Amino acid sequence: MPLLKIMTNIPVANTAPLLAGLSARTAAMLGKPEGYVMVILEDERAMLFGGSGDPAAYCEFKSIGLPEERTREFSRQLCERIGEDLAIPRERIYIEFSDAPRHMWGWNGKTF
Repeated sequence: MPLLKIMTNIPVANTAPLLAGLSARTAAMLGKPEGYVMVILEDERAMLFGGSGDPAAYCEFKSIGLPEERTREFSRQLCERIGEDLAIPRERIYIEFSDAPRHMWGWNGKTF
């Protein structure tokens, strides 16, 4: 049920290790089984941040029961990891956090 979606304007080579690391990080941050985590990376997207086409990223971090009081911590961890892995300055990364109601998240032909 946790989803981390990253859109960036830079090309990303060798995505498998990056996705694996972000999947494990997401599961650890939320204390949820990695078997439910999905990570999506969309590179080379048309993107402008602050009037500049320099490297940037927009991320969506969604989960059922997302603890609102921990989003600052999650932002720090994700910005550090994404910044290091993709060489994007932390100040050029936006993250949207969403707590999904169980009945609005489908999986395996049902909802949670």
